[in-house]
This record gives sequence, structure tokens and C-alpha cells, in this order.
Amino acid sequence: MSTVKHDALHGKTLEQILTTLVEHYQWGGLAERIDVRCFKSDPSIKSSLAFLRKTPWAREKVEQLYVKLQRAG
Repeated sequence: MSTVKHDALHGKTLEQILTTLVEHYQWGGLAERIDVRCFKSDPSIKSSLAFLRKTPWAREKVEQLYVKLQRAG
């Protein structure tokens, strides 16, 4: 599984990953899937990136959701 995860994330920045997820799920859908305040309260790419860069467990969840989306698509 780590090989699949690595391949889906290879060459992608956190900003690209987050932008793709927001385009697909919108902020509300993203907040339903990953329960963090930066997705619920006045969300923005900039504030979310700042949070995710400082919070490894949240970044991991975002990356896992991205990999899942890539597999489904």
C-alpha cells in the first residue's frame, strides 16, 4: 500500500493535493471527511496549508483522502 500511496503523491505539492480535494468535495464535504476547524470555519487554501504543515496527523488524513480519490477516479 505504501507504494501506491507514494506513487499517487509523487510530484504533488500539499497545495496541489488540497486544491484537488476542495475542487472535488468542496469545503463542506472535506470538513465532513476530515474533522478539522480550518476546513469548517472560514476555510481558505492559505490557512489550511499553514495548519496542515504544522499538524502531521491532519496532513496524513488529507494525503490518504487524496490517494483514495485518485484510486476511485
